[in-house]
Amino acid sequence: MSGVTPGGRLITLEGGEGAGKSTQARMLADALCDVGLPVLRTREPGGAPGAEFLREVLLSGRIDWNAAAETMLHVAARLEHVAKTIRPAIEAGTWVVCDRFHDSTMAYQGYGLGVDLGMIETLGTMVGIVPDLTLVLDVPREVALARLRGRGGVDDRYERLNDDFHRRVYEGFRAIAAEARCVLVDAAQDAATVHEAVMAAVRKLLP
Repeated sequence: MSGVTPGGRLITLEGGEGAGKSTQARMLADALCDVGLPVLRTREPGGAPGAEFLREVLLSGRIDWNAAAETMLHVAARLEHVAKTIRPAIEAGTWVVCDRFHDSTMAYQGYGLGVDLGMIETLGTMVGIVPDLTLVLDVPREVALARLRGRGGVDDRYERLNDDFHRRVYEGFRAIAAEARCVLVDAAQDAATVHEAVMAAVRKLLP
């Protein structure tokens, strides 16, 4: 996959359920704004009208998808997200902070559901963008579960899957974190401490 156009940057946050991605994405976007950078915060699946439609289809759990078909839907949502939101922002010089990206498909559908990892990697090349930095938020399952219970609300399709699935996803993210563009962040700590670790990694990208 080719890199992004110089100017804007793409930073992705990855991790399992309850890792604190949304909180850290918001804190990171605010911090980048504070230093005068144009920032767009977005999420996956979603981030563009068509992709948000697919998000509802995928997370509702109303359809028991074949795992390969489910993977294709995530990639379709990503293609729409990149074409309509991410690439235009980066080309305009905006820094994009994205809650989940390609690595979540690799972890959830690949490691978690057993879809061929090579197939997912090949599908990923269609997207045409690689993050400048991926922050993998690492949190033990018991901590994640406590956070999810405290959050309340209705669990989505993935949150309802069993502990064996989530264990495989966790191990998948640990394997993904070994890639050069990734930084593994201890996310079991309080939000402020995790944010400091996030910023230590992001500062290396700052102009």
